[in-house]
Amino acid sequence: MKYTAISNELFSRNRRRLTELLKPKSVVVLNANDIMPTNADGTMSFRQNNDLFYLSGVDQEETILVLFPDHPDEKFREVLFLRETSELIEIWEGHKLTKEEAEQTSGISRKSVFWTHEFEKIFIQMVFEAERIYLNTNEHTRNSSEVETRESRGVRQFREKYPLHQYERLAPLMHYLRAIKQPEEVTLLSEAVRITEDGFRRLLKFIKPGVWEYEIEAELLHEFVRQRSRGFAYQPIIASGANACVLHYIENNRQCRDGDVILLDVAAEYGNYNADLTRSLPVNGRFTERQKAVYQAVLHVMKEAKKLLVPGNVWDDYHKEVGSIMESQLIGLGLLDRHDVEKQDPDAPLYRKYFMHGTSHFLGLDVHDVGNKYRKFEAGMVFTCEPGIYIREEGLGIRLENNILITETGNIDLMDSIPVEVEEIEDLMNRK
Repeated sequence: MKYTAISNELFSRNRRRLTELLKPKSVVVLNANDIMPTNADGTMSFRQNNDLFYLSGVDQEETILVLFPDHPDEKFREVLFLRETSELIEIWEGHKLTKEEAEQTSGISRKSVFWTHEFEKIFIQMVFEAERIYLNTNEHTRNSSEVETRESRGVRQFREKYPLHQYERLAPLMHYLRAIKQPEEVTLLSEAVRITEDGFRRLLKFIKPGVWEYEIEAELLHEFVRQRSRGFAYQPIIASGANACVLHYIENNRQCRDGDVILLDVAAEYGNYNADLTRSLPVNGRFTERQKAVYQAVLHVMKEAKKLLVPGNVWDDYHKEVGSIMESQLIGLGLLDRHDVEKQDPDAPLYRKYFMHGTSHFLGLDVHDVGNKYRKFEAGMVFTCEPGIYIREEGLGIRLENNILITETGNIDLMDSIPVEVEEIEDLMNRK
C-alpha cells in the first residue's frame, strides 16, 4: 500500500457497530476479493473487498474475517485469516502481513489471527455454536457483474456444508453502517479530495489547443501517484468537444481543439476512499458567451442543489426539486419552452433530454457507494452533487461536481477550495 497506515481504532469501532446490529448467536463471514486474471499468467491489480476492508483494514488477498460476538471462547469472537507467506512468496511477490502486523492493522488480537489454510479447522470450532450465518453479497442496485466472486462461491459452499443453519443477508447492515462516515473516513476522503485538487490545478496550466486527451490523463496520474494515491478513483473521463455529451466516455484519444470545452470527470483515491470531481474547462482558456451561459446555468443548479443536501430530506424529493430548478435554467437557455413544460408528463419530464442522469450518489469506499435511497439524509452521509447540461446538437456538454458532507446544521462542501467560478478558471488558465 502507498497510503499512510490508518488507525486500527476505526476498524475496531466499525466491528463494534456491526455486532450491535446482529441477531443473537450469529457468525459473520467476509472474504477478500479474488485477484482477477487477464491472459496467460497475467493478473489485474488487486482491489480489496470494501466491506472486509471497512471491518479490518487488511488490504491483502486471500483474507477471511469471521465475527462471532457471542462465542463462549473469547479468541473466537473476532478471527482473522491471512495468506501464509514464505521465502519464495517474499522473493517473487513481496512482503505479506505477519500476525503481529495484522494485529496492528486491524486491532484483532494476534491470538485470533490464523493462516487461511487453517480456516476449515478453526471455523468448525465456531459454526456449530451459532444459529445464524451472515454472508455477504453485492446488493448494489447498479451491480451487473456476471463474474463469480469469492463471496458468491462462499455462499454456495456454506449452504452445501451447513444446510441446517439459518442464513442472513449481511449487505443491508453494511449499507446502513457505511452510509454514515466516521471522522477518520472523512479525513481519508478529504485527503483524496486534496490530491484531486492538486491534479486539477496542474491541468489549468497544462490544457491548451492541440493537447491530446490522453496527455491530460497522464498529467493527472503523475500527480496522483506522486502523492501516494493508488491512482484514479475510477476510469477517468476526459471528454473534449462533442465527446462531453457521452456520459461515460473513456477513450480519451481525441486532440483538444481551439473553441472546445473539455469535460473532466477525474479524481484520486486515497486509502481506498474515493473523491469524485467534475469540471468543464475551455480548451483555449476563454469561454464563448454561449458556453458561459450554459456553464453558469449548471453552476446555478449545483449551488441550489447543494442547499438541499441537509438532514431530513429524502432522495426522491431532492431529485424532483433539482429537476424543477434545471427546468427553469433550460427554459432560460432557450432549450425548453415554458408552455411545453407546463403540459409535460410528470413521469417523463422534458429536462431529461438535456440532463439525463441523477444529481447525486453516495460516496466513500465505493465511488457509487452503498446506501439506501429511502433512508432520510443524516449527518455523516457524503454525497456527490453533479448536475449537467448536454446539448448534442451543439456538441457541448458541461457538468460540475463537488463532494458534500452532511452535518447536523447543514453541509460542508469538501471541494469548496477547487476553482469552479468562470472568472477564477479563466484567470488561472491564462496566467503566465
